[in-house]
Formats: sequence, C-alpha cells, structure tokens
Amino acid sequence: MTRSRAPAPAPVSLARALSKLGYCSRTQAEALVLAGRVALDGRIVRNPTHRIAMERARIAVDGEPVGAGQRLYLMLNKPRGLVTTRDDPEGRETVYACLAGLELPFVAPVGRLDKASEGLLLMSNDSRWAQHILDPASGIEKTYHVQIDRLPDEAFLARLRAGAVDGDETLTTRAATLLRAGERNAWIEMVIDEGRNRQIRRIVEAAGAGVLRLVRVGIGGLALGDLPKGAVRPLTPQEVALPLANARCGPVQRQRPTPRATGGAKRVHPAA
Repeated sequence: MTRSRAPAPAPVSLARALSKLGYCSRTQAEALVLAGRVALDGRIVRNPTHRIAMERARIAVDGEPVGAGQRLYLMLNKPRGLVTTRDDPEGRETVYACLAGLELPFVAPVGRLDKASEGLLLMSNDSRWAQHILDPASGIEKTYHVQIDRLPDEAFLARLRAGAVDGDETLTTRAATLLRAGERNAWIEMVIDEGRNRQIRRIVEAAGAGVLRLVRVGIGGLALGDLPKGAVRPLTPQEVALPLANARCGPVQRQRPTPRATGGAKRVHPAA
C-alpha cells in the first residue's frame, strides 16, 4: 500500500515570510527588502513579492540570520485615544506606546479596537494563532461593556439582541443584557462572534442610542480582569489555549469575563 505524502506548505512572499517569522510587520518587511537589506540563501533580493518556501529558505537581514523566534502572547488593556497600528500616517499615538521600554520581539495586534474604544487587545508574533482567532468561521465570542446615553427598557435590549442591517451588511449579536443604570445613562454587556468594522457602535446606534464608552472585556474565554489601563502582561499557556478551545469548531467551555478594570496606568512587565 502506497502511503500518500502530506502536501508541501504553500510558498509565501518574502515580505510575508519575515512577518510570519515575527521579525517585523509586512509593511516594514517590504521596506527592508526594497532597501536591499534582506538576503535569501546568501543573495540580496529586492522584490518583496518574491515567493519562497519558508521551511527551506535561509533569510538574513543586514547579515543576521532570521529564524522562528520564541512565540509571544500578550494581553494589553488598551487606553482610549490610542490607534491600533504600528505606524500612523497622521502621527497619532499608537498602542505600541504601551510597550515602550520593554525588550520584546515584534508583536502585532490580533484584530483592532478603534481609537475611542478601550480594553482587551491581544498581541502576538504567532500569526497562525492570531488568524484562528480572527477567522469568522471560528465564531470566537468577544464581550464588551458599553455605556449608552439613555436608560434601556426591555424593548431596547430586544432591538440590540436582534442586531441590525446597515447597507448590505447584517450585524448580529449573541447577547445583550443590562449591567447597571444611573439617572441618565446605563452600562450594558454585549457579546458578538464577528469582527465587523464598528459593529457594536452601529448596532447600538441603529437601536436608538449613542455610545459613551466601549470597553472590550473578554475574548474567547480570556478575561481582561483587573489589568490596569495601559498595562501589558503575558498570557499563560492555559490562556493561550482558551480562545481555540472556545472556537465554534472546538469544545465550548464558556467563562464569563470579570468586570472591566478601573485602576491606574501602572505597567506590568512580561515575565521572562
């Protein structure tokens, strides 16, 4: 009986390979290649789209070999006002300001939070792990605490649970419940399993309210907990596995996120 061979990994562009190896972002990799700083198998390559087989290629930047480094998985409590990108053409402060002074390899945000949003943001140099979390087919739930500019009744909450249609997009929610209410506004908890642009804000606005604050407190069983604003910490091995275990295609063991942190901005250094 002839044993079938496993298919060889698909080739990727040289810029993508540097990104997948956790060396830098794809945009930075393209600039390095164009500048003639990247060698492939001992020869300078200036085409960022040059296709390579990562498992066989020898890549060097400025003469230093580049290989798969230690995988790093971080949880950041993103403050309001930062943009989720490496470099901002408008000069706005980015989430990488929270990593300043920490000796870390390159890590990329896993998804985004817009400038006005706060809370749990994952960062990693493991592109496969990140892609699994971001893949809509995974159905990994994200939990948000949302302050709205009105007092919600049951009819309003029902509208949130029903989702919204915005243009040609259907926006859905998994749950919407009241957390607490004041005299003029209230906090609600919303759960989604998609990642559409401004999804929570658009659903709330379609239901007839405005968003005052938006804080992500959980992703696939990972809870923000009491991590201070602007602080970052490494995930434990058990936490790294949680989102994958809570994916739609895997065993589901829900963990309700704890309420958002209200502490200061003390920075927590990752453990060695």
